Amino acid sequence: MSDFLLQPPETGGRIRRPCVVVAVVMRRERIDNAWQPWRWGLADIVPNEQAFGERPRLLLKDEREERWLHPGFKVELFTDDAEGYYLNVTTPHPCFWVVWRMEEEAALADEPVAVPQIVTLSYHDAGRWLDAQETVEQVPAPPQVVQWLQQFVDQHHVIEPKRRQRPQSFRPLLDRFGNPARVSADKKSDGGGNG
Repeated sequence: MSDFLLQPPETGGRIRRPCVVVAVVMRRERIDNAWQPWRWGLADIVPNEQAFGERPRLLLKDEREERWLHPGFKVELFTDDAEGYYLNVTTPHPCFWVVWRMEEEAALADEPVAVPQIVTLSYHDAGRWLDAQETVEQVPAPPQVVQWLQQFVDQHHVIEPKRRQRPQSFRPLLDRFGNPARVSADKKSDGGGNG
């Protein structure tokens, strides 16, 4: 298997984003469950090769599992998401995240197949997809990719200084309707309730 081909941001005078092209391997495995005998999941991410072609293909099929190769996913790095990459690369186990969905109707095989939609290295992207109730799985990023990502983060991520929080005593006092409240130390004598 070849190394990941990590492309720099500038090529031949044309400015473009740094990227790496990967292939996603999805796995269907038999499980011991009367209602659902199979489970789909992310198996691996490998360097994309021209020999893979452009269409998904079945790599392995037996009574225990199936493996499908989905080639040609471009993972680009965006400078405005440098914090998302920083959050990934500073974890104990940096990773690729993959959003995948089941086919609505079987197109690749006799039964619907799990199809990757997007591959990213951004912690923020993964979080947004999880919030949107998408199926998101991860696999560890190899050291070569982690080093490449770290170089991008070092070049583009700026840690914002923490702002001092104003003490609560300086906040304006509001009533339960959000209007400014008045506090008075004057005693009012309205004669209510004595005697």
